[in-house]
Amino acid sequence: MRKIKTVFFCQNCGYQSPKWLGRCPACGEWNQFAEEEMRKVDEGDPFQIGFNESPMPIEAIELDDNERIKIGIAEMDRVLGGGIVKGSSVLVGGDPGIGKSTLLLQVLQNLAHAGHTVLYISGEESARQIKLRGNRIGASSNNLMIYVEISLEAIMHQIEYLKPDVVVVDSIQTIYSSKLSSAPGSVGQVRESSERLILLSKKTGVPIFLIGHVTKDGAIAGPKVLEHMVDAVLYFQGDSGHTFRIIRGVKNRYGPTNEIGVFEMRDHGLFEVTNPSALFLSERPKGAAGSVVVPSMEGTRPILVEIQSLVSETNFGVPRRTTIGVDHNRVSLLAAVLDKICGLHLVNHDIFINVAGGVRLNEPAVDLGIVSSLVSGFLGRPIDAGTIVCGEVGLTGEVRGIGHIETRIKEAAKMGFNRCILPRIVSSDVFSETDISLIRISNLKELIDELF
Repeated sequence: MRKIKTVFFCQNCGYQSPKWLGRCPACGEWNQFAEEEMRKVDEGDPFQIGFNESPMPIEAIELDDNERIKIGIAEMDRVLGGGIVKGSSVLVGGDPGIGKSTLLLQVLQNLAHAGHTVLYISGEESARQIKLRGNRIGASSNNLMIYVEISLEAIMHQIEYLKPDVVVVDSIQTIYSSKLSSAPGSVGQVRESSERLILLSKKTGVPIFLIGHVTKDGAIAGPKVLEHMVDAVLYFQGDSGHTFRIIRGVKNRYGPTNEIGVFEMRDHGLFEVTNPSALFLSERPKGAAGSVVVPSMEGTRPILVEIQSLVSETNFGVPRRTTIGVDHNRVSLLAAVLDKICGLHLVNHDIFINVAGGVRLNEPAVDLGIVSSLVSGFLGRPIDAGTIVCGEVGLTGEVRGIGHIETRIKEAAKMGFNRCILPRIVSSDVFSETDISLIRISNLKELIDELF
């Protein structure tokens, strides 16, 4: 009998080893190795042939004027960089029940309504279950094809036969290839299925959306190499306590990264939010200490969000530092700067920071907003409701310049704000069209003087 060759794969990053290892040398995770059978390469396997194209000058490559397919949902078109690129592969991840399948079914319905033939492949639901969800969101079109299957070979055959304009695979962890004996969802199966579907997409020009499960840490399950193989990676995020959802592009070969689209979950599906700033500021309290508005850039879009802080004396030996929506270490650093430079003794106070609405802020331009919120909460004095702040804060208390300042201020002026505190390095020549009052500061002491 033929001896079966096996190797050990890291379930987190896909690292391959001939023997079991307790700790993965590539990603550093523990107890992630699983044994899987090696795939035997067939000489006649068309998957091994490749594209069979010859080198050509870049000037000789012709582009089609209709390289992108417009979805008709402005928020999705924005995140994808203007529409779906033909022959592209997009990986969509998110928590269970967040609405990934609903969103992509609505995307296919819009495309089908525009006259495109689309194919929805499901390995998790039956056709009747998909029909029930389709009735709820109004998906009804003869151009929308439903195919329930987990066999990779059967799926590829149907794609080549139907030649649809767009394909959705829900989910990639359920697809099974007969070339491997491992179970669906294993590293080998996920990588094999993804590779063949992506190659088919490049050859035929059919864009494919792959829905992926996520781990408890929020990362897409399967080998990390899967995110490198696809052309775009989208994360569908949201809080169960809020009705809105955010789809964020963390990778996009055909458009800007970190772009977001905002949706609101309703009874009949997801509805796009055209003005996220108004949504996030709709419940802002008036005259509350510790509340401040900052203009944050999400890709190319400015969004106004509210940062709230609560500062109180600690009842224990070690003060608490709890943050939601901002980096925990960054808040501790800024609190130390306020203590050392401005003389605000926060070392024996509990600090609670929250970004209202569940938005996650990662850019350093919100440093000045965090500092303003902490000072307001510590002193118990509210900040003027028409004021926004933006700027990066250094360890010596200096306020540094930031990018896209004109875009931020125009968004604030549109929302009715009349004063902006920003770094002194910013020139005043670019803001001649706005009526908003600009106050330039160079350090945190000047910030406190201007706020109070």
